[in-house]
Amino acid sequence: MKKLKYPIVMSLALAFIFIGCGDQRNSSNGALTSDVADRVYVAPGEHDEYYAFISGGFSGQLSVYGLPSGRLFKVIPVFSQDAEKAWGYNEETKPMLNTSHGFVPWDDSHHPDISQTNGELDGRWVFINGNNTPRIAKIDLSVFETTEIIEIPNSAGNHSSAFVTENTEYVVAGTRFSVPVPQRDMPISEYKGNFKGALTFISVDPEDGGMNIKFQLLMPGFDYDLSHPGRGNSHGWFFFSTYNTEEASTLMEVNASQNDKDFIAAVNWKKIEEYVNNGGGTKMPTNYAHNVYDEETHTGTSTMKKEVLIVNPSEVPDAVFLLPTPKSPHGCDVDPTGEYIVGSGKLSADLTVHSFTKMLAAIEGKKYDGDAYGIPILKFEDVLAGTVSQPGLGPLHTEFDGKGNAYTTFFISSEVVKWKLGTWEVVDRQPCFYSVGHLMIPGGNSRKPFGKYVVAMNKITKDRYLPTGPEVTQSAQLYDISGEKMELLLDFPTVGEPHYAAGIAADIVKARSKKIFELKNNHHKYGIQSDADVRVERNGKDVHIYMSMIRSHFNPDNIEGIKVGDKVYFHVTNLEQDYDVPHGVSMIGANTSELLIMPGQTETFVWEPKQPGVWPFYCTDFCSALHQEMQGYVRVSPANSNIDLSWSLGE
Repeated sequence: MKKLKYPIVMSLALAFIFIGCGDQRNSSNGALTSDVADRVYVAPGEHDEYYAFISGGFSGQLSVYGLPSGRLFKVIPVFSQDAEKAWGYNEETKPMLNTSHGFVPWDDSHHPDISQTNGELDGRWVFINGNNTPRIAKIDLSVFETTEIIEIPNSAGNHSSAFVTENTEYVVAGTRFSVPVPQRDMPISEYKGNFKGALTFISVDPEDGGMNIKFQLLMPGFDYDLSHPGRGNSHGWFFFSTYNTEEASTLMEVNASQNDKDFIAAVNWKKIEEYVNNGGGTKMPTNYAHNVYDEETHTGTSTMKKEVLIVNPSEVPDAVFLLPTPKSPHGCDVDPTGEYIVGSGKLSADLTVHSFTKMLAAIEGKKYDGDAYGIPILKFEDVLAGTVSQPGLGPLHTEFDGKGNAYTTFFISSEVVKWKLGTWEVVDRQPCFYSVGHLMIPGGNSRKPFGKYVVAMNKITKDRYLPTGPEVTQSAQLYDISGEKMELLLDFPTVGEPHYAAGIAADIVKARSKKIFELKNNHHKYGIQSDADVRVERNGKDVHIYMSMIRSHFNPDNIEGIKVGDKVYFHVTNLEQDYDVPHGVSMIGANTSELLIMPGQTETFVWEPKQPGVWPFYCTDFCSALHQEMQGYVRVSPANSNIDLSWSLGE
């Protein structure tokens, strides 16, 4: 393959500095028409048309926004502790952040994707990847809470994730960094030919969304950047962009940019699934956590799994192929028909579009251009559908409106470009402020995009908002794409740092939204059903308080007989059965967060008193006109005290 010389890399970097960071506020293309305020205004009491789920990047969470208003509705903790909701602090959710490396209460969340049925969004679950300590999480959209996290073994930098097949048969987890498999001590200089890239296919239970690793495909030691599933005629295939096909391990910005073309890997997962179902593959010892939150027990459990099924591409002929793609491609996007696979080469002047039909013909005719570690490389010309010539600088990600148009972000030239599938002509472009990364059209990663808006997620926002010191807010911009020309409607800040988003019509989700947890279904180990069940029990130095909360009191509200050195478990049940009446509770000196407990739910925190005294606890969530009166006391006596446990039942 041809080499790209270092001066060209430098000139692209300079282009980023001078173009990507330039002030484009005065561009006439970005001017707003007079009616845009009306088009993003959602009147009091009215609802937004769409939910947008925007990843938090280094904050490890998922944020929920309304479109077109840009209003923030909720921050869903996923791979991060959250004091507002006690996620990762209370005893019920700590197991959800367990890994083979121990308790890891942070991750780098990148790519959400919404479950599908027949290629259309069904609004049941959102899946999202943890990039740093490889994990995939599932968020249940009936409660907008994380209910399952599975760790990905044999992987590192879980980046080309978490994308789902068109019937949510699988969610994938493709490694970004290749590593030794199994992990072992070896010289990094021996990377080439020895490191492997694991592409993990996680099966999803069609009833409850339960995840299970079906198999891992061990690929050559490239970097696997992004992925998307086939759909329509290409359903049964998955496509992964790669870079560093040079297999460099040092000075990557130069040494991993030498080859004129890298690859999009095409994986026939249905063929591999059949092979596995017939007993194929090799079980490899490993160690990874599978964490599940049970809605009836309101408790998470963590199970360590000890093996995974490995498949080598050479074991399944005609299941994996490589499509040459210029140059260091980032995005790997499939149009709603499943025919076109768009490769966005970060260092390419053009956009490359492959044809699924031509790919099948090339495979049938065995039109190969060599191989990489036994995986056939198809000839570039034989799989090429077309090229979008010089559309912009630094293409990253493409989505589709379902009307025959594609929209691509350009990081260096800071713009979204609209072009036509089939003719490959650019028909519109709009500036972004600034250095746009990914974009999202609600339903854009499905067979049926909604095609009304596009959201651009920008990396740089200097001068767009009030300054907040050296770190400024992350930003998104909303464009109307219902007409021939894109039109900028709105800037809105986002919780940092957004990498990717998924959007869906609100009506699909609203009908499934749960309002309360029914007390009769509360099977928490320490839950109670009524005030008749409240009590305090001692077991050595462990004290368990079975507490209720309801407007506007705790029961018990005064407790005595606690001693310095005790470990006190507050098991608190919200007895309310009315929508939108959560309660909170916090104890002075507790080395944790407050609890925020929904109607019918039970949560637990631990308090270890360090000194004698009378210490208050109180409701942290304003719940009624007598919220201030919702409080109680715990009397703590010296460790050698002989005071017996006693408690007041609020009488």
